[in-house]
Amino acid sequence: MPPIFKLLRPKQWTKGLLVFAALLFSNGFRNPVLAERAVLAFLAISLLSSAVYVFNDLRDAASDRLHPKKRFRPIAAGQVSQPAAISAGIGCLALGLSSAAILGPSSLLIVGIYLVVQLGYNLGLKRVPVADVHLLASGFVLRAVLGAVAISAVISPWLLFCTGSLSLMMGFGKRRQEFMMMGEERGQTRHSLTGYTQQSLDAMFIAAASMAAIGFGIYSIDSDTAHQHPQLVGTSVWVVYGIMRYVFLVFGQNEGGEPENILFSDRQLQVALLGFLATALYALAGGTS
Repeated sequence: MPPIFKLLRPKQWTKGLLVFAALLFSNGFRNPVLAERAVLAFLAISLLSSAVYVFNDLRDAASDRLHPKKRFRPIAAGQVSQPAAISAGIGCLALGLSSAAILGPSSLLIVGIYLVVQLGYNLGLKRVPVADVHLLASGFVLRAVLGAVAISAVISPWLLFCTGSLSLMMGFGKRRQEFMMMGEERGQTRHSLTGYTQQSLDAMFIAAASMAAIGFGIYSIDSDTAHQHPQLVGTSVWVVYGIMRYVFLVFGQNEGGEPENILFSDRQLQVALLGFLATALYALAGGTS
C-alpha cells in the first residue's frame, strides 16, 4: 500500500459502515435513492475521519516514534513529508464537507459536530482518562446519526445506546491492550494511560460489553421496529455471540489494540457479522408477521 494512502487509514473506514444502520433498520435499503444518499454519507464521514487521522498523526509524530506500533505510521516513519500530509488532509476535509453539503444542512451540521468533537479530543481531552474513550465513542454514535439524518429516518434511541456501548467496549479494550503492552513507559505515548489501572479498565470494558448486549437485546424485542418485525429478535443471538467472542479475544489473547484488524482477521467475528446481517435482512424484508 502506498504510504500516502496508508496515511489515510482505509481500514478505519469500516467504522463508517454505521451510517448504513438506519438504512437497514428503517427498510430503506429497498429505495435506490436512499441507498445512494447513505453511500454518500459513508463517503463523507470516511473522508473526514481520514482528515482527522492525518492531522492527528502530524501533531503526534514525536510521541508516535516512541510507540512499538505507531512508529511505523507514514509520518512518524518519515515515509510521507509534512507538506504532503497537510495537502492530503486538506483534500480529504474539503471533499468530505462537500459530500455532506450535498446531503443537506442537517448532515453538514452532524459532520460539523463530529469535527468539533475530534478537535477537542486531539487538542487535549484525549489526555483525560474516561473522557478520552467517551469522546471516541461519540464519533461512532454521530456516524449512526448521520446515516439516519441523510435518509430522513428516525433511528431508535436504543440503537444509538447500543452503538455507544459497543464503541465504549472497543475503546476500553484498546486502552487495556495499550496499558499492558507499554508497561511503565505507557505515559510517554498516551498520557491518559497514567490515570488508569488494569482493574479499572477491566471493569469499564465489561460494563460496556454488558450494556451493549443487554441494550441490543431490549431493542430487538421491545423497539417499534421489533414490534413490526418480531423475527428481529434473532439478530440478538449474533450480537451477543460477537460481543462474547470479542471479550474472549481481549482477555484470553490480549487483543483489542486495533479493533478493525480483529474484524478482518477473526473468522468467528466475521461469521457473527454475516449472520447478523442475513438475519436482519430476513426479518426486515421477508420475515414480517
